[in-house]
Amino acid sequence: MTEEIRLSDGVLAEEIRVVEHYSAWILNKVGEGARVLGALRDAGVNLIAFWGYKHGAGRAQLEFIPEDSATFVAAAKQAKLRVSKSTALYIHGDDRPGAIADILTKLAGARISVAAVQAVCSGGGSYGTIVSLPPAAARKAASVLAAA
Repeated sequence: MTEEIRLSDGVLAEEIRVVEHYSAWILNKVGEGARVLGALRDAGVNLIAFWGYKHGAGRAQLEFIPEDSATFVAAAKQAKLRVSKSTALYIHGDDRPGAIADILTKLAGARISVAAVQAVCSGGGSYGTIVSLPPAAARKAASVLAAA
């Protein structure tokens, strides 16, 4: 859904989407991440977002936000990758100081608890963020952020 978020300094058009967020654990060894991402690439999976990090002794955790969940799930199964699913918001728009602070302030004002946040500036004057939420809160959070 594309909505406008009203901010204290005016109106900024931002896209807000409820997305499926997948997590997987792999061995933390050289080339394993490349193997997984190569398998997804070869299956035609387009990722909106991806990040990974060490998670315990000898393990790494990978996080995926795919453009098409069905394609991703089929490719993950083919790559023998066990995934768990949760819900998140994908938000992107024009970069400005405090963009993420404004989002978190609106969610806090609606008493919506956030599980995790990742954000990045693309360098072209825009930013993107993934806000991980409990599944029951995702649609409410999208509505809160889209409200004028």
